[in-house]
Amino acid sequence: MGSRLGWYWRRLRRMSGPEAAGRLRDLLRRQAERRGLFTATRPRPPELSRAGRAWLGRPGGLEVGAYLEAADRILAGRLSVFALRDAPILAPPRWNRDPLTGREAPLAFGPSLNYRDERLVGDIKYLWEPNRHLHLVSLAQAWALSGREEYLHGLEDQLESWFEQCPYLRGPNWSSALELGLRLINWSAVWHLIGGPDSPLFRSDRGQGLLDRWLASVYQHGHFIRGHFSRYSSANNHLIGEAAGLFVAAVTWPLWPDSARWRDWAFKVLVRETLLQNAPDGVNREQAVAYQHFVLDFLIIAGLAGRANGVEFPERFWSRIETMIEFLASIMDLAGNVPAFGDDDDGYVIRLAPEEDFQPYRSLIASGAVLFRRPDFKAQAGRLDDKSRWLLGPGADSDFAGLPAGESRAPLRRAFPEGGYYVLGADFGSAEEIRLVVDAGPLGYLSIAAHGHADALSFTLSIGGREFLIDPGTYCYHTRKEWRDYFRGTAAHNTLRLDGLDQSVSGGNFMWTEHAAAAGESFEPGERMDRFLGRQDGYQRLNDPVRHRREIRLLKDERKVIVTDSLDCRGRHRVERSWHFSEACCLEAKGQAVEVTNDGLSLEVRPGRPAAGMSVRRGQESPPGGWVSRRFDEKVPAWTLVLEDEINGPVTLVTEITWPAGRPGSGRDISGGAGAGSAER
Repeated sequence: MGSRLGWYWRRLRRMSGPEAAGRLRDLLRRQAERRGLFTATRPRPPELSRAGRAWLGRPGGLEVGAYLEAADRILAGRLSVFALRDAPILAPPRWNRDPLTGREAPLAFGPSLNYRDERLVGDIKYLWEPNRHLHLVSLAQAWALSGREEYLHGLEDQLESWFEQCPYLRGPNWSSALELGLRLINWSAVWHLIGGPDSPLFRSDRGQGLLDRWLASVYQHGHFIRGHFSRYSSANNHLIGEAAGLFVAAVTWPLWPDSARWRDWAFKVLVRETLLQNAPDGVNREQAVAYQHFVLDFLIIAGLAGRANGVEFPERFWSRIETMIEFLASIMDLAGNVPAFGDDDDGYVIRLAPEEDFQPYRSLIASGAVLFRRPDFKAQAGRLDDKSRWLLGPGADSDFAGLPAGESRAPLRRAFPEGGYYVLGADFGSAEEIRLVVDAGPLGYLSIAAHGHADALSFTLSIGGREFLIDPGTYCYHTRKEWRDYFRGTAAHNTLRLDGLDQSVSGGNFMWTEHAAAAGESFEPGERMDRFLGRQDGYQRLNDPVRHRREIRLLKDERKVIVTDSLDCRGRHRVERSWHFSEACCLEAKGQAVEVTNDGLSLEVRPGRPAAGMSVRRGQESPPGGWVSRRFDEKVPAWTLVLEDEINGPVTLVTEITWPAGRPGSGRDISGGAGAGSAER
């Protein structure tokens, strides 16, 4: 109880006066809803003659067998949810049960349910994921491709059981407006894939009953979102997802007078928030690359759904989407690896491609190539994927093929000063490509910076598509506090930590109470050398304030990176410089240096002067160290090198990273990302 009250106190301190007043109004509204006021218990009858037009279409040339296999596993009750792979989660579905712990959440009043309490609901991420109904789209795709009735019957059973077990306003599936928005988008895809109101699914008496219950729930979902949208310091990706879900529902089911009002409100929110939450240089202000992917899916789907139904978003909306994709294309290396800066919960808006090795960033770039007629996007994506085909329709293949070939694989841009990212490198697109991505951006978005990590002046390094220095990822959210703190903390990033403290001060799993400010002071790309200089002020809060500047120089001909950390202070401090290597790397200590090898290429890391202490960690449990998490709730051991020094007053610390020049490529296929090896929860 004390811990919970402390969290609320810290959360309240991050609120402005208007936000605190708004939160009080929300509380009063929830109390009124609990008593049956302002609810949609009896939805208005729908006018089915006004059904909307489909925003995705059936493409040709698909490998139908893969879609049927995916749907057959679902019919057998099997589903993959994070670390649970191909598990019997749907046999039968228990929609209010966390499949990981087996804990059944109560059917209490949803808007007031404390879904953060794992003693009450288990791991809410595991509970919510199946309830987003991405897997129902797989069943609908299988029916659209095969016409086999078992897939329609499977959909019928899944939807009926959900309506039975998740009554309006009761339980964890009525506690977050974002979850309702995601469910509406997937329901919309299912609706169009099975033929809308004329679907064979609705021809029987049972089918008519399902149609009535489904449309009633659609209305209740829309009503809930409109009354519970995220505001103030919570108005991040949640607000975009809520607005996208409501907009897609409004144009899919324009069946009630409220639909037009929902559409117009959601349209305005999407245009406004697209420009607010995403900087003009294309960086999502949450400073989390995975959430940039998440938000882009919401925006593209909403834009396409609007276009299909005569509601065109303005040019500035689409232009911001284009620059967001341009940023992802610029930080993606030769093999398709993208730095894991910030939080990542493996969240997908929709899953239209059945392959296990689906690459979401390449897919977004491929979609962007067609949407914006960008040959450079085509070169970076390499091919058109199935998700893009479903979204963009039967003409997507010819549109993609018609774009000119032979564009350079160099970064489309090198500097993103508003987002705070910079790309150093050489030989882009070749087997000797060097791509170094520096993070000198803000901690995160708004007053709590919910999805940011304390990673100021960290960077990643890949050579020829081989990952060497990486961002270790996220691993977990609501549970296992020690691990949540580690993966989002400074020690889990390729930067400098002082006195065992994070650069920013955490107030909870999704809240920072003190924010380190970082900035790039100069960026000078050149033919033979790239140079970056940045600063961060996270340790100015100490009794003996410390100013930290970092210079990174890439000497291209010498194949050398020189990292110079300058600390300006008056007293004694303990300094740690951490270097996190990909799980594909092998590490061998050689005196004051370490040799790091990945797929036949070796580099050497050594301090400019002997460090007071040098340690390597791999799979260390307590305190955590030496891990990488490529997927939510999974981690694997990986090497981390830590250089430790005791300083007294101003000091300059140098780290040199070198590797041989002119090494030939390995000849391997580098079209995909690195593998993850055996995983641990």
